[in-house]
Amino acid sequence: MNFFALILTVAGLSVFEIVSSIDNAVINAEVLSTVGIKMRKWFLRWGLIFAVFVIRGLLPWAIVWATTPSLGMWGSLTATFSGDPGVKHAVESSAPILLVGAGTFLLFLFFHWLFLEDKRFGLRGERFILSKGVWYYAVVSVMLAAIVYFAQRMNPLMAFGAVIGSTAFFITNGFKQNAEQSEERLAKPGLSDLSKVFYLEVIDATFSIDGVLGAFAFTLAVPLIIIGNGLGALVVRQLTVSNIDRIKQYVFLKNGAMYSIFFLGIIMLLDSFGVGIPSWASPIVTLFIVWYFFEKSRRDVKRSTA
Repeated sequence: MNFFALILTVAGLSVFEIVSSIDNAVINAEVLSTVGIKMRKWFLRWGLIFAVFVIRGLLPWAIVWATTPSLGMWGSLTATFSGDPGVKHAVESSAPILLVGAGTFLLFLFFHWLFLEDKRFGLRGERFILSKGVWYYAVVSVMLAAIVYFAQRMNPLMAFGAVIGSTAFFITNGFKQNAEQSEERLAKPGLSDLSKVFYLEVIDATFSIDGVLGAFAFTLAVPLIIIGNGLGALVVRQLTVSNIDRIKQYVFLKNGAMYSIFFLGIIMLLDSFGVGIPSWASPIVTLFIVWYFFEKSRRDVKRSTA
């Protein structure tokens, strides 16, 4: 990977992490407005270390290690940069299992948003699809059956990976819904500032799953994922305590995040089934989609303030 590709990958990872964390940032900002300055600083400093190195660092490392146990702990971290043919073969043979699971997770996430979640309608057809929300379960069930059918013909472990991806989605989605419902309770007096901040860290860990799994569409290199997602997490933390009201005005950023997730999921699935996808595709697609919905949001803000 040349220098330009490295920069493009890290930029794509950072932007994806930022836009996919908008909901989390809004929840954090609402709760942090009820705590003291000291705990806000703690959340920014020490909480950031936990968010970047523990969640966005250890989680992708653990996923790579789990799908390629033969590499060992250190090999899972350095595998992508290794020149050893044996290491390269191990990564290539296990990558489809990881990619099909993460791709399934992301597509389930996208269709849940498209069919079931309230939103500002950014594209034609979204309103109609939302009115047909009951079809969500049929769509993802048929999709999972198709993925598993074709995956088991290539590698039974790929089929299992797809099932794990769908299972992980429903587990984390339940935690997310609980976190969003708990926002009002956290904002009320009665809980200590320390309790609120620690609970925000738990919420952040849950919301970070999307960004971590989506990161594998950009690269399997854990160090690059840590750098890219870490930079994105740093920006989100700063926005949380400074410009969150302004960010909330950009109402279509969530749309950009979800359509990015859709295309990243497609790229992962195609890659897992052996369709050659250029390494630049994921960052370019993500940057373009986010730019489009950012501009759409900016124009909306202009019209509302005119």
